[in-house]
Amino acid sequence: MQYRTSFWLLSLGQFFIPFTVFAGLYFLFEQFGQIKGWQFFEVALCFGIIHMAFALSECFARGFDSFSSLVRNGEFDRLLVRPRSTFIQVLGSKFEFTRFGRLIQSGVVLVWALANLNIEWNVVKEVTLLLMIVSGVLIFTGIYILAATLCFWTIEGLEVVNIFTDGGREMAQYPLNIYQKWVAKFFTFVIPFGTVNYLPLLSILGKNSGNEIYSMLTPLAGSLFILPCLLVWQYGVKHYRSTGS
Repeated sequence: MQYRTSFWLLSLGQFFIPFTVFAGLYFLFEQFGQIKGWQFFEVALCFGIIHMAFALSECFARGFDSFSSLVRNGEFDRLLVRPRSTFIQVLGSKFEFTRFGRLIQSGVVLVWALANLNIEWNVVKEVTLLLMIVSGVLIFTGIYILAATLCFWTIEGLEVVNIFTDGGREMAQYPLNIYQKWVAKFFTFVIPFGTVNYLPLLSILGKNSGNEIYSMLTPLAGSLFILPCLLVWQYGVKHYRSTGS
């Protein structure tokens, strides 16, 4: 906030970047009406949830996304001699509050979708919706952690990881059943975006007759993705050799 004009302009830009993506979604349904039985506002709800989760992750886990500079400059050595967890230090090394522009935009889409969907709300569905967003944040954060861990061996960050961050966001803004089965399985059992944008969404929208409690547990299962990511991070820290600088 020392540079307020820059902050507000960047936030405004972050508001309109996903807006253009949402405009494409809108015109797609304007032309075709539905995709495999999914109506516009149902997919808009999916869009709002995944983009909100991504925006929150970018706000607070950006330190892992820019972690390669700490390794390349030898600054990670300083973190190792401090009496705090390296995970907490890297997590707090950089916050991108300009991403609130994207967060506001996804929130507007989410509220608009909910206002136009005929959903019979109860406590379980409300908690499920909240858990979907939280789980999405943890999954994106886990991917950032894995990308940062690779820097212990590659030094430079790998752009290929964007397949699972930016690419995962673009893929997960649609229900998984519109893709081929191997894609749906990969993004359910390996990188569990399906536990955020598809399986619990079926229950909230009344598209299946399953137990609502089970649907509420699905995002919780997806959030466990971050645990092996933390273990991989600890493995990488133990094998860090420094740059010699």
